[in-house]
Amino acid sequence: MIIITPIAAATGELSASLGYLPWAAAAGAVGLIGLLTYYRALATGTMGIVAPIAGTGAIVPVIVGLATGDSPSGWQLAGIVAAVGGVVLASGPELSGRGTGGRRPLVLAAISAVAFGLVYTLIDKAAEHSVLMTLLAMRSVSIVIVAAVGIVALTRRLRALPVVPGQPMAGRCGGHVRTVWPGWPAVGVIALVGWSDAGANGLYGLASRHGLVSVVAVLASLYPAVTVLLARIVENERMRRIEGVG
Repeated sequence: MIIITPIAAATGELSASLGYLPWAAAAGAVGLIGLLTYYRALATGTMGIVAPIAGTGAIVPVIVGLATGDSPSGWQLAGIVAAVGGVVLASGPELSGRGTGGRRPLVLAAISAVAFGLVYTLIDKAAEHSVLMTLLAMRSVSIVIVAAVGIVALTRRLRALPVVPGQPMAGRCGGHVRTVWPGWPAVGVIALVGWSDAGANGLYGLASRHGLVSVVAVLASLYPAVTVLLARIVENERMRRIEGVG
């Protein structure tokens, strides 16, 4: 938000018509749900099962695009099928039959897939009015939701603590803030993640204004392949054969 706001002000986008607002607000909320369910699914299930399920989210904008008038060529349809299949394989599907961690991770992964797919569709609608304001509104909604949830959670935790005579509320609160503060070195990395995410959404928004959403969204969903390649090049992780095929 710190970066996007002055850019939007300098380019006059702050005065753009509010047609983007409902779509962008929904994208911010739905995207947050997608991330939370995806992380929870990874924490409680098997990555080789959760990640490929989440990767199928690209099917959602394809269905929406075809239902609303997109007419991709035969070659484009073949490419869509190949790309979605490649994303699933590049995510490293678990084919050995090992445990999934129960039904809950599968349900959460499916929810995240639908949420990610809906975000592509919502950004496409919002970007028709203003790409920058779409990004700004998405971030605003996400921040408000996370802040509200954080305040409620912190309040409940503080109420559950025993009251120590002579200790002010600020001291009790400060201790919990320190337990979640990542430290200054991590702040730069987190900021880079935020800028990359916002930049990717912005580029997708621009692309969706010039191409079929059923094609653009599938291309944007190829990020698991990039993650696998970076893990191989940067971290020297061994790539599984099925990931290489993907």
